[in-house]
Amino acid sequence: MFKRKSVSYEGARKRVAKIFFAVLTNKISIQEALTKFPKDCEDKTIIASWHALCHLEADEDIRLKDSMFKEVQDEYIEFIANTLEKGCALPENIINSYIPYHSEALITHSKTFKGIWNELKRFLCC
Repeated sequence: MFKRKSVSYEGARKRVAKIFFAVLTNKISIQEALTKFPKDCEDKTIIASWHALCHLEADEDIRLKDSMFKEVQDEYIEFIANTLEKGCALPENIINSYIPYHSEALITHSKTFKGIWNELKRFLCC
């Protein structure tokens, strides 16, 4: 039998943590952060993290009106960033909360065959 190659996402998670911290410190916008995610990444933790940033952006109007909501959401985003900084996977409950949105993840793909194939699959399947 063939042995399945073990994929390590630790480095990608650490890069995404830096993106999160840049957003939290207002060094980059959420829109810019979303474009900096690793291309072609299939890690459920990174996909869930991408969605967490999307939700952060979508809640901007609520965050402006409700300081408690903003504080709780910032703590949640900081928790995600700290987990990613260690190269660890997010807890299953967080990953599972974003699974319904996975097909909507618009994480960019590379210009390799695999990236083009994934982009084509997304286009044809939706």
